Amino acid sequence: MNFEILDGARRILQTLNNAGYEAYLVGGCVRDLLRGVEPHDWDICTSALPEETERCFADRRVIETGLKHGTVTVLEEGQPYEITTYRTEGPYSDSRRPDFVCFVPNLEEDLARRDFTMNAIAMDLQGNLQDPFGGVDDIKAGLIRCVGEPGHRFQEDGLRVMRALRFAAVFGYEIEEQTAQAVHENRAMLDRVAAERINAELCKLLVGKGAGNALRQYPDVFCQFWPQLGPLVTLEQNNPWHCWGGWEHTIHAVEGAPTDVTLRLAMLLHDIGKPACKSTDENGIDHFYGHPAVSAQLAEQMLRALKFDNKTRERVVLLVEHHDAQLPPRSQVIRRWLNRLGPEAFFQLLEVKRADNMGQTLEKVRGRLAELEEIRDKAEQILAEDQCLALKDLAVDGRDVMAAGIAPGPAVGQVLEGLLERVLSGEIPNERDALLNWIAHYKNSGQKQDAN
Repeated sequence: MNFEILDGARRILQTLNNAGYEAYLVGGCVRDLLRGVEPHDWDICTSALPEETERCFADRRVIETGLKHGTVTVLEEGQPYEITTYRTEGPYSDSRRPDFVCFVPNLEEDLARRDFTMNAIAMDLQGNLQDPFGGVDDIKAGLIRCVGEPGHRFQEDGLRVMRALRFAAVFGYEIEEQTAQAVHENRAMLDRVAAERINAELCKLLVGKGAGNALRQYPDVFCQFWPQLGPLVTLEQNNPWHCWGGWEHTIHAVEGAPTDVTLRLAMLLHDIGKPACKSTDENGIDHFYGHPAVSAQLAEQMLRALKFDNKTRERVVLLVEHHDAQLPPRSQVIRRWLNRLGPEAFFQLLEVKRADNMGQTLEKVRGRLAELEEIRDKAEQILAEDQCLALKDLAVDGRDVMAAGIAPGPAVGQVLEGLLERVLSGEIPNERDALLNWIAHYKNSGQKQDAN
């Protein structure tokens, strides 16, 4: 096989081999090479003990990143390479890291401790593979399979439950039957995993091409860390706009959104408040009045629980809150929303509304989808023309208002806000003379109340 191994990785393998030690690429970099994907990280395992590895690279910068666990990091032309001694592991009391490791001389023992078969393949400098657990065949078949007994693997580190789903979603793989059963059976192990670690796996999963399948097949796993999803999973929607229940609609909406973490989180959570808002009329039709506000409140709680950063959390909550807003394709309305949200959030809202419609009865929403395209075109035109959308865009400022005879103080701001409102609505153009005329009219009218 002809593999493109990074030159720095080749030199490290060669250095260890020249010193008389075994050395292999291992884990994700081998998996990615076999998948035809450029690796992000280059991990190396070796028969050399940590102190022997350090001696081999005395002429390079060596970082003692995890001597206790047999790992040192060598910088080769600025690129970090983790080098770990063959090892077996003791019990995982904290369900994350082994209590102790034992260094071993045998590569296969080292590979046997790894999570999934596709990550338990080693490759030497010549491209020869060591694959004792059938990882190559599983990659070819598109299967996620645990090394050894699946339940034991997940009990060692509960995050592996989410890693299995993440790999399946990102690679478009299926999870092997016994491994899948163990995922369901061991989902409670996630209770022992730090929120930040779940967060990182969830974000990668959601932008994967198979995110919808992961949500569809493993709702119980997602409910483990976000129990608020439970009522949505079982929600029925007897409504002509909806051809699916709450969870399937949500999955279609997630799949319909661009592969952006913020947008996919927004779609996952946009209807989370529906179960609490459900009512049924005399004709048996279900309604969900007020659900955007309730969904936004729940989304805030859920995102905080998983330690999302403020920027992401605030934007997702904003999009959830407004996902059902009425937005007719009229320029004055579009200018108001651009003013209210800013261009970035406004275009994200359009994507959210489009994805939401993609999860509904297509015959019903064709017109809405066409309107969204019209709104996008008009918004892009408004921005291209540099139309006035904020106070800073007005053709006059506070000094002009005071020069026109308005006393310094709150009245200046009121006048500017009044001008902006009328420009946004199209009542007056954003032209200096027109704005000054309006200020003069306002002053001469003797109004003391808000200019709006």
